[in-house]
Amino acid sequence: SKLAALFEHPLYNIPIPEVTKKDKLFVVNPMEKFSLRSSGSDEWVSSSKAETLLPTGKTAYDTYPAWLKFHVGINRYELYPRRDPLMPTLLRDLATQRIVSSVQKSGGTQLKLIMTFPNYGQALFKPMKQTRDQETPINFFYFSDFERHNAEIAAFHLDRILDFRRIPPVSGRLVNITKEIRDITTDKKLAKTFFISPAGNVCFYGECSYYCSTEHALCGKPDRLEGSMAALLPDKTLAKRRSWRSPWRRSYHKSKKAGGGGGGGGGGGGVHGAAEPWELNPNYCAQVRETPPYDRGHRLLDLIDMTVLDFLMGNMDRHHYETFEKFGNDTFLLHLDNGRGFGTHSRDELSILAPLQQCCSIKKSTYLRLQLLATQPYRLSDLLREALAADPLAPVLAEPHLRALDRRLGKVLAAVGRCLAR
Repeated sequence: SKLAALFEHPLYNIPIPEVTKKDKLFVVNPMEKFSLRSSGSDEWVSSSKAETLLPTGKTAYDTYPAWLKFHVGINRYELYPRRDPLMPTLLRDLATQRIVSSVQKSGGTQLKLIMTFPNYGQALFKPMKQTRDQETPINFFYFSDFERHNAEIAAFHLDRILDFRRIPPVSGRLVNITKEIRDITTDKKLAKTFFISPAGNVCFYGECSYYCSTEHALCGKPDRLEGSMAALLPDKTLAKRRSWRSPWRRSYHKSKKAGGGGGGGGGGGGVHGAAEPWELNPNYCAQVRETPPYDRGHRLLDLIDMTVLDFLMGNMDRHHYETFEKFGNDTFLLHLDNGRGFGTHSRDELSILAPLQQCCSIKKSTYLRLQLLATQPYRLSDLLREALAADPLAPVLAEPHLRALDRRLGKVLAAVGRCLAR
């Protein structure tokens, strides 16, 4: 296994700093059993309010379901550890646990469901909207592109191979629309949108601001539908998150410059006055470096890590990122919402690399790992292919997308090379 060899490599065994109490998202008393409120809320409460007793011979922690162990393990430095014994169990739970509730997630431009399991774990379900080999049409603005379920799965594994570990675990799953959504939903608005298509398939479209109409319905075969199941992060009432606007965000407007297209980052047409500052000012990074939180610590370098991830998967839709509020500015960025990655394999959107090109900075550890992933024994496409082969929906990516990764990795290394030469 190339993947096993990769994770044995010294570059993947650089220790994280010691994790103290204040570096943990949750401080848990190991003697205390956590039970779940039966009121239907997904909060967990301590044993002082719990009715059940511990099965003998187990520590309290052993009784936690995998999703809760995942939440308890989050710290200032990582969302989950490199050698996480929990990961196979957590991915299997996402793919196989019985679904007891499906409701539409509010907000967002496209249809997503929150699914709940008997152990109170929850997952975000993004349904399949297009086949593996469909590319994003060349005239689509990136903000009207479909969100792809397979991109969410591939992004999680890619993020792990890059050793960022900033994307919550995602597994593919085949869902039965009738039994696992329609028959159990308590969401009245969602329930009204089910119908049987002329071909005899079960369909639904939900309510959202884009693509929620009979023309964009999601249909099963006859009621089986592929989707991605992402482990939810702890509820925001338990662990507040802060949302940050990316300094290199794109304009979400048809006539502004930050569209797709041209290698240099423009190409969206329209008037120059409406472009984003990073597109007009080659020294834009100097400005960013003077602005908190980018003026100290590793925040800018973390943002450049995210840029590399986005360029490799062709994701132009990174207008915000989040951090856990508890850790202040000194923590990793959450790489959430990756459904617009892996939409095109035949073109590379170099403008995504603007932060790297303009700042000419990258973490040494990231650069060394990228160099390693460009060598034959650890070729990036081979590693991702191997990681995705274990997913229930394999093959997750069409081959041209895997080949594009190696080509794009070469372009990232070339960009760093130009910076080093300067």
